[in-house]
Amino acid sequence: MVVSINTTFGRITIEIFSDKAPSTVQNFLDYCKDGFYNGTIFSRVVQGFTIQGGGFDLDMKQKQPRASIQNESDNGLKNTRGTVAMARTNELHSANSQFFINLSDNDFLNFSDKSWGYCVFGRVVEGMEVIDQIAEVSTGSAHGYRDVPVNPIVVESVAVIE
Repeated sequence: MVVSINTTFGRITIEIFSDKAPSTVQNFLDYCKDGFYNGTIFSRVVQGFTIQGGGFDLDMKQKQPRASIQNESDNGLKNTRGTVAMARTNELHSANSQFFINLSDNDFLNFSDKSWGYCVFGRVVEGMEVIDQIAEVSTGSAHGYRDVPVNPIVVESVAVIE
């Protein structure tokens, strides 16, 4: 199964690992199918690290997510370039709608005996050139947040392809 994310920069296609992170994948797919991500932005871009989206609209107002989910980062998947993972706060089981795409191998985000890490649930199979273009945009501060693209990068539509 794949998810196609159409952005103002182009299309990103993500292969989903439902066998490795079933609850996380179901959560992500529910947001996709509900149209939650349509009109959201990539609200955080850090060159050489990640691009993050799935939580804010064009006005940098946070959309109301559903309840948080259990962290499944102990699934053996690693935060390597091109993988997709759930964002969360410092609270272990706080992921809900926001996700990020790794721009490099971010080993320190992986599950270990010292840290739960961040749950990888997919990988980009088409559109890494789009990701790399997004990674190069100018960023600044907005509404109390850092690393916000100066010109919004909008998720225009999302489609689940089974």
